[in-house]
Amino acid sequence: MDFGFSLSTFFLFVLTLLFILNVLKFFNKNQVKDFPPGPRCWPLIGNLHLLDLKKPQRTYLELAKKYGSVFSVQLGTKKMVVLAGYETVKDALVNHAEEFGERGVVRIFKNMDQGMGVISSQGENWQTMRRFTITTLRDFGMGKSTIEEKVTDECAHLTKYFATFKGKPFDNVLILNASVANIIVAILLGYRMDYDDAQFRKLLDLTKENVRLLGSPMVALSNIFPFLWIFPGSHKTIVKNVEELYDFIRRTFVEHLKNLDKNDQRSLIDVFLVRQNEEAGNPQSYFHDGNLTRVVRNLFSAGMETTSTTLHWGLLLMIKYPKLQEKVQGEISRVVGSAQPMYSHRGQMPFTNAVIHEVQRFSDILPLSLGHETTKDVTFKGYFIPKGTYIIPLLTSVLKDITQFEKPEEFYPYHFLDSKGNFIKKDAFMPFSAGRRACAGETLARMELFVFFTSLLQKFTFCLPLGVTDVDLSSVAGLTSAPKPQMICAVPRY
Repeated sequence: MDFGFSLSTFFLFVLTLLFILNVLKFFNKNQVKDFPPGPRCWPLIGNLHLLDLKKPQRTYLELAKKYGSVFSVQLGTKKMVVLAGYETVKDALVNHAEEFGERGVVRIFKNMDQGMGVISSQGENWQTMRRFTITTLRDFGMGKSTIEEKVTDECAHLTKYFATFKGKPFDNVLILNASVANIIVAILLGYRMDYDDAQFRKLLDLTKENVRLLGSPMVALSNIFPFLWIFPGSHKTIVKNVEELYDFIRRTFVEHLKNLDKNDQRSLIDVFLVRQNEEAGNPQSYFHDGNLTRVVRNLFSAGMETTSTTLHWGLLLMIKYPKLQEKVQGEISRVVGSAQPMYSHRGQMPFTNAVIHEVQRFSDILPLSLGHETTKDVTFKGYFIPKGTYIIPLLTSVLKDITQFEKPEEFYPYHFLDSKGNFIKKDAFMPFSAGRRACAGETLARMELFVFFTSLLQKFTFCLPLGVTDVDLSSVAGLTSAPKPQMICAVPRY
């Protein structure tokens, strides 16, 4: 049947309609009095033509120089507000925690988690799952000696594995991922997994691939333009990978259900399932299988990625600056000797503590943080920001704020030391974000970083393979800022 127009005419009609709607929406948005300033927008694409899709933080840092610490951008038809600099980000996330405390909705995360779990959920679901997660992590020893035993035990496995290379070049990325992941695996499942376990390696590979793909241009574009979801690309791969992870988690509960004993709860999954049974008659309960799969995946991903990537940066920086590596090793030898380094040693090791903090600051693992959303209309820094506005707290602008750090673009551990060599805290040190949405596992991550880093530097001196002259400190695009893959050597110290 011929309706008198071709497919190309139909697409032209749709694009024209979208253009008209966009212009109307843009016009209405601009009627918001005292909305933060920003660059002029183009129809349909907004400010997309200005954006570095691989590393958008670069664009936002440049825009902050022109428009100030609170400014707006429009991606597609969606207006967003960017917060830049320590004072502004802290004021929003800490002093106005309630107003800026909701999680921003991003299409890819919505498709992955369906509003469940603890990272990208909102409202009562988020509050309940976060409360459960923090309480359970503490019950299983977060911040206590019980979890430190798991960390030191894993360090022994890791250093033994490094020693097998006998100083020859190897890629440390997968093994660092596996070792750090095993800490959260022990909490989630009640046991550690072997580095050579095929299923474990598959989980690590899927998680690592997703973190990389989440920063891809195709994912960024599909978040802005929903119609792109019909096409193949990175966004489809992420969803497929997530389903594989969920399948593993679902199979895991079945095994836990077979042996569930409410008087002998050995893992986070046990605790969740017991609570689920207790609330079985409550249709409003948040303790259902959907939330369990998401919480477990969220913790596995977050518990592995940021800490292992930070350690990877730390080893490369020690290779880049061998004199700093020697100084750290000297302090370890004086304070710890050949004993197992413990988190409690950090008070006696100001230089090592400063180096670890500077690794976190310099590596800038999560430059954009995760998006927030305003819970109500708010007047902030003289600007009016409506309820439901997507907020980007630009963490990179905090960690590299020239007013807070003397040499923000350099690796300079003395940022965290006073003139007498004592460790000093910095309020602008926010690698875990701040406020209501700060990382739930911050205490565990701090312990892991210190114990893993000191254990490795105690046992090995790290250097480049023969013939390689310099360390590449550039990062690859992804949800997190990870260093490029590089072979390293771990030479036994004794």
